[in-house]
Amino acid sequence: MKSTIFLNEKTNVLQNVTLKKHSTALPKEILVQKPLPEVIFITSYPPVECGIASYSQDLLQALNNKFQDSFSLKVCAVQPNKKHYDYPQEVSYVIEASQSADYAHLIETFNNDENVKLILIQHEFGLFNHNGDKDLLPFLYSLTKPIVMVFHTVLPEPSAELKIKVRHLCKACAALIVMTQDAAKVLEKDYSISADKINVIPHGTHLVPHLNKDVLKAKYHFQGRKIISTFGLLNSGKSIETTLRALPSIIEQHRDILFLIIGKTHSGVVKVEGERYRHMLRDIVHELNLHNHVQFVNSYVPLSDLLEYLQMTDIYLFTSKDPNQAVSGTFSYAMSCGCPIISTPIPHAKEILTEGTGIIIDFENSRQLSTAVNLLMSDEALRDRYKANALHKIVPTVWENSAIAHALLLEKVANSVNNTDDSLSKNKFSINPPSKMTLTYRLPPINLHHVHNMTTDFGFIQFAKINQPDLESGFTLDDNARALIAMCMHYDWSKNAEDLVYIKRYLHFIHFCLQPEGNFLNYVDKTYSFTPQNDETNLADSNGRAIWAVGFLLSQSDSLPVDVVEMAESIMQRALLYVDKINSPRSMAFVIKGLYFYNVQKNSFAITHMITLLADKLSDMYLYESSSEWLWFESYITYGNSILCEALLYAYLETKDTQYRDIAKSSFDFLLSLTFNDDGIKVISNKTWLHKGEIAAEHGEQPIDVAYTILALKIFYSVFKEESYQKKLSDAFDWFLGKNHLNQIIYNPCTGGCYDGLEDTYVNLNQGAESTLSYLMARLVVEKK
Repeated sequence: MKSTIFLNEKTNVLQNVTLKKHSTALPKEILVQKPLPEVIFITSYPPVECGIASYSQDLLQALNNKFQDSFSLKVCAVQPNKKHYDYPQEVSYVIEASQSADYAHLIETFNNDENVKLILIQHEFGLFNHNGDKDLLPFLYSLTKPIVMVFHTVLPEPSAELKIKVRHLCKACAALIVMTQDAAKVLEKDYSISADKINVIPHGTHLVPHLNKDVLKAKYHFQGRKIISTFGLLNSGKSIETTLRALPSIIEQHRDILFLIIGKTHSGVVKVEGERYRHMLRDIVHELNLHNHVQFVNSYVPLSDLLEYLQMTDIYLFTSKDPNQAVSGTFSYAMSCGCPIISTPIPHAKEILTEGTGIIIDFENSRQLSTAVNLLMSDEALRDRYKANALHKIVPTVWENSAIAHALLLEKVANSVNNTDDSLSKNKFSINPPSKMTLTYRLPPINLHHVHNMTTDFGFIQFAKINQPDLESGFTLDDNARALIAMCMHYDWSKNAEDLVYIKRYLHFIHFCLQPEGNFLNYVDKTYSFTPQNDETNLADSNGRAIWAVGFLLSQSDSLPVDVVEMAESIMQRALLYVDKINSPRSMAFVIKGLYFYNVQKNSFAITHMITLLADKLSDMYLYESSSEWLWFESYITYGNSILCEALLYAYLETKDTQYRDIAKSSFDFLLSLTFNDDGIKVISNKTWLHKGEIAAEHGEQPIDVAYTILALKIFYSVFKEESYQKKLSDAFDWFLGKNHLNQIIYNPCTGGCYDGLEDTYVNLNQGAESTLSYLMARLVVEKK
C-alpha cells in the first residue's frame, strides 16, 4: 500500500497521511489535492425571512446534494442593516447593502482569491436598493470573475432610466437567468438583451411523497373538511381579502370548507405598518361571520410542515394583485404537491396553467373565485385530472432538475475563456481566466421505501399511479422475480434481517406461479387469480427471469435461512424440467444467468451441460445473423439487449469456451457503439426498435435497458479490465440522475421509486415495479463496483 499525503494549497498543511501498516518509512509520494472551484452566491439568506433567501438556500442545498467534487459553494449574505444574524456555516461573507466599504472589500477579496471562479447573484429590485443602488454597478464591473445574475423580477415596458440600469447590469454579466419564458421575452424585447445570454430555469420545487390527504387532515385535526389554502409572507399585495369575500358563496354549496391562511406578516411590512393588514383580514372574517371557515397559521412554517399543509389542500388559491409579479415560489410549491390551482393572471400563471392544470381568474374578482372553487369542489374527478396534469407540468422544475440546469450553466460559464459579448467584459475576465469545472453526480442513498410500499403480503404490485401502488394492476412473475434478485443483492450488501421477510414473500410468489410441468404463469390479478393474459402472451421471458432469480438466490444459500434455500431448490428442480422447451433469445439468456449462479454452489456437470446447450443456440444465432456491419443475434435490436451478450460471457466463465467470450465481446461492443455517445447513454427506443439497415428512433428510453447495460458492464469490466467499461458504467448510471437528453432525474430520491420512462419532451412520472426494481439493481451494482 503506497503512502499518500494531500497538500492543502490554501494552508500549505499536510493532511490525511496514510502509511503502510507497521512501516516507519517516509512517504514516497506527495499528491497535491487541488481545491475545488468556488462559486459565490450573493443573495439574502436564512435566517432572514424572505422568498429569495429561501430560494437560495434550496438551490444551494440541491446543488450540494446533486453533485460532489465539482465545486465549492459559498454564500455572501446581503442584509439591509447591521443586525447580527446567526447564519449557517455556508455563509462565508456578509455585506450590508448600504455600505460602500463592504462592496470595496469584497472586490478585493474575490479578485485576489484564485479559487473563486464564478459569482452568482440573486437580483431583486430593493435587495441592493438601500443606497439608491449606486454601489452595485461599480461592484459588478470591478470584479474580474464571471458573473451570472438571476433576475427574480423583470418589469415590462420600463422607463428609460430603468432600461439603461438593467442593460448595464446585463452587460456586466456572463449569463442571465430568468424563471419564465415571458420574462425572457421581456428582457429580449423591452431591454434589447441578446437571447444568447438569457437562460430560462424555472423556480425550483420540492419533491414530495404525496401522502394520503385524509391521514394528513386527521394529523392536523381537520377531519371532514375540504381545504382551500394560500401561503407566504403576508402583505396587501396578496389580496387575501378577495378569497374572504368569495367565501360566503362557497360556503352555500360546501358547508365543510376551511380556508387556511398560512404564513406570518412580511418583516418589511411589520416595520412600516405593523400587523394592520392581518387585522384588516380578521375584521372581514368577523364582518362576514367566517370564524368557522377561516384559520390563520401565523408563523414562518417549517418546510416539512408547509409541504404537509399543501398535500392535504384540495384547492390552492393564488390571488396576487400585482400584474408584474413574474414568478411565485408559493405557486410552484403548491403545484408540486398536486394542488389544483386557481390563480390571478400573473405571467407565471399564464405560462404554466394550461392543458387542464388550473383556472385563471381576474385580479380582485371574488365572484369568479367563488365560481371556480365551487366548480372544482363539486367534481373530484376534475380535481384529480388537474392534479395529474399539474404534476407532469411542474415536476421538471423540481430542485434536483433546477440544480442540474444551474450546474450545467455554471460549468459552461466557468469553462469559457471569453464569457461576454463586449470588449470591456472580455478584458476583465482575461485577467484571471477560470480553470475547468467538471461535474460529478453524487450517488443518492439506497432507499427501499417505494419497494416496501409496493409490496403486499402476497407480492410486488405491477404498476403505480405516480408513487401510489395501483392494486388494480395486479401482480406479475416478472416483477416478483426482479424483486427477489434486487432484495437478494441488497441483503448481500446490508445483511439487514428485514430483507429476509421480502425475500421469502417474493420467493413464495414465484412458487405460486410454478406449474406442475415446470413452467410458470406470469399474470395474477388482485384476487390472486391467474388472468386470461397468461393464455394470450408469450411467457418465455418471464419463465427465464424466474430461473435467473431463483438461481441467484441459491448462489447466496450460505447466508440464507434453510427453509428459503429448500424452497428455492425445489422450485429450481422442477423448473429445470422445462428448460429444453425455452428457445427465445432473451429467455435463454436469463436461464444461462440463473444456471450459472445456481452452479456456484451446485458445481454440477449437468448444469454446465445445460448452459453449453443454450449458449450454443445463442452463438449459432449470432453466427447466422451477424455481418461485418451488424454484429448481433437478430435482424433487429429490441429491449433488454445487454442480457444476450452478458449471458454468453457467463457461459464462457462456466465453460472456458473462448468462442462464447469472443461473441460476447464483439456483440456487446457493437451494442455499446449504438447506445453511447459523448453525452452518455441513449438506449434503443421502445417505439420502433432498431432494424438492420435502418436508423434508430430518437426517443422512448426505459430504465430496464439502462439497468441491464449496467449489469453487463459490471461483468465485462471484471473479465476484460477495460477502463472504458468502467467509465460507461458510471455514465449509464448518471442517466438515472439527470445525464440524459432532458437533463432531468429519472430516479426520485424522495420516494425511492424510479420513473417509468424518458420520452421526447417529458418523463413518465409513474413509478412502477419494473423501473423501480431495475434502478435498485443498478444502484446496488454501482455501490459495489
